[in-house]
Amino acid sequence: MHPSSALRTIREEHAALAAMLQSLLWLIRRGPGDERARFFDTLRAMLFYIDEFPERLHHPKESDLLFPRVAKREPALLPVITRLEQDHMKGESQVRELQHLLLAWEWLGDERRDAFVEACERYVGFYLEHMRLEEQEILPAAQRVLDADDWRALDAAFEANRDPLTGRYPPDPAYERLFQRILEVAPAPIGLGA
Repeated sequence: MHPSSALRTIREEHAALAAMLQSLLWLIRRGPGDERARFFDTLRAMLFYIDEFPERLHHPKESDLLFPRVAKREPALLPVITRLEQDHMKGESQVRELQHLLLAWEWLGDERRDAFVEACERYVGFYLEHMRLEEQEILPAAQRVLDADDWRALDAAFEANRDPLTGRYPPDPAYERLFQRILEVAPAPIGLGA
């Protein structure tokens, strides 16, 4: 078994994202309370994070580097990889839909809340299942079938992600405010909120 930093990074990014998704649900269920502007600002920051990091950094590396290598050496996993690829293709539009539904709730009122909550719960379920499939099907196969050259390429690619929510990296200065907002309000394990 290869001691891959790519595997560690993938698992850490999955754990950070799962915690973020659970925090998102917790905040939504708690509702805005007396801090409506802060509540919506925080949810927007969380959805932006999902769009910016997992969708733009994590998924493309799985799709372009990990999945093709595994599929080539373990063709029996092609149906699972096809499903995961379809998930990746749907992910960005689903986040955009959530951002739209959140704006509708914020600007048009509480009659739009249920549509956002239902879409968010569906999205979280979809995403958690997606990560479960990757971790239970793809990563063990990768450990079995990939060679040292594959791992060098994967390690280099995933090491460049530097997702601050994994706890291993300080945020890029451009994202400092975004992560500060998420950490202030989101509950543990992501943040310091209630």
